[in-house]
Amino acid sequence: MSIFLTPFARTRLFPRTPRPNTIRDCTPEQFERHLNEHAPLRVLDGYAPFCRLHVHRNWTSTRCLTVPVTDANRHLLRSAYEARTREELPVLVRWFEGVEPPVADYLVVILYSREQLAKEGSPIDADWGVVGCLYTATPAEIPMAPITMMRNALGVEEGGSGVPIDRDAYRRAVEFWEANANWR
Repeated sequence: MSIFLTPFARTRLFPRTPRPNTIRDCTPEQFERHLNEHAPLRVLDGYAPFCRLHVHRNWTSTRCLTVPVTDANRHLLRSAYEARTREELPVLVRWFEGVEPPVADYLVVILYSREQLAKEGSPIDADWGVVGCLYTATPAEIPMAPITMMRNALGVEEGGSGVPIDRDAYRRAVEFWEANANWR
């Protein structure tokens, strides 16, 4: 099985100007090579048949992606409308500023099949393409953000995958994201 780091994931996980909340101590090339040379600890089913999650022990100093919202840190939450790419419409996002989470124990790599990436207009030569990565304390998936579920349901023309919303998964995601937030 071959894995390719897609341009979409590369710009988000390895931005030109490094940020503290992205992958650390590793180049995009080293990341892709590691995924191809080291078997995952676990393989999880994704939200659709074309999606898989490979769980790897964190080999970097990358920090956890999310922080629990508490009364002590709620005042550090910020929000804005942002787009992930120039083609997508901005959506409301929130994050913490001024917090430093622990180093993640796991990197949960989100993979799409070659066929799905071709359908979305991003053909690859590899079997699987990296579309994202979760940095976690446990070897499990963090629920997809509700807005990502909505974007996916809108279809590929709006930056999604065309997968309808699973209402139960959406409610679980809302419960998680009401109690947690990303950080910058």
